[in-house]
Amino acid sequence: MSGAPVEPMEALLAEQLPEGDGWQYEPKWDGFRCIAVKERERVELWSKSGKPLARYFPEVEALVGGLESERFIIDGELLIERGDTLSFEALQARLHPAASRVQRLSRETPARFMAFDCLGRDGKSFVDAPLRDRRSALADLLEREPRPDLLLSPATLDRHQAAKWLSESGGALDGVIAKRLDDSYRPGERAMIKVKVKRTADCVVGGFRYEQKGGGVASLLLGLYDEQGLLNHVGFTSSIPASSRHAWAIELAPLIGPPGFTGKAPGGPSRWSNERSTEWQPLKAEIVVEVLYDQVTGDRFRHGTRLMRRRPDKAPRQCRMEQLGHALTPAEVAQLMAG
Repeated sequence: MSGAPVEPMEALLAEQLPEGDGWQYEPKWDGFRCIAVKERERVELWSKSGKPLARYFPEVEALVGGLESERFIIDGELLIERGDTLSFEALQARLHPAASRVQRLSRETPARFMAFDCLGRDGKSFVDAPLRDRRSALADLLEREPRPDLLLSPATLDRHQAAKWLSESGGALDGVIAKRLDDSYRPGERAMIKVKVKRTADCVVGGFRYEQKGGGVASLLLGLYDEQGLLNHVGFTSSIPASSRHAWAIELAPLIGPPGFTGKAPGGPSRWSNERSTEWQPLKAEIVVEVLYDQVTGDRFRHGTRLMRRRPDKAPRQCRMEQLGHALTPAEVAQLMAG
């Protein structure tokens, strides 16, 4: 094969899980989407964007190649456990040009394959088959050849149980996916529903960036205090209504100046000037805001956050790193799924 066998089916983002009969709910794991293909001696791993992944995950290539089944295509997620948590950073570390580094990491932090769909098996395509049949084929494949690093992702028809996964996963999941049991696999289409895990944090505004044009505030730079009392940059929010961007600029202007971030700071350090550019401006730590976020990578928000409200009732020093917390351990996730 010169390219990925199919485009992965994708999801449409929604605020709530769909109700009614005919839905299957699955956890959306915080990993790398991967379609694994075995064609006798040949094994291929494809990313969501259609790029080959086998060279970065040789242990998964060997896992798939070692199965007795000679021909199949399965869709799933690559996961890495580091200590007691799932680590997205460890997955990112694999995308390295040095083969020696990749080999070392594959031994130190081996990846697992969490399978959730079957697109083909033994020469038969399941792309046009309903989800219930694809799920049955996948479960049968994995049951015949149990491997500790090749797992069947949980699924439920109970919306209440799926809602519990969202509320209690602690960020171990990226969200919950809802699929119609009667639907075929629809490559490249947003034919599933995804509801993301959402959490909030109270953060200090340790700096900001001006708009390139207009003089308003483009984004607020967010910080949290660590155990040493240092204010670390943990992310940003740019979801500021256009109507209030100039008001923010007027309010923040008198606060420009040190200390700003005293621990980890944003890239492109400020020259401590009032020049209205994309360069960030440091602020005295006086303003606290509540933001909505989805995932944490390391000690910062992985994506931009959504500004929820001001928190004048909260002191900046009360905004601490422990708000980000660690995701549930894999064992705790398994217990939650079983419940």
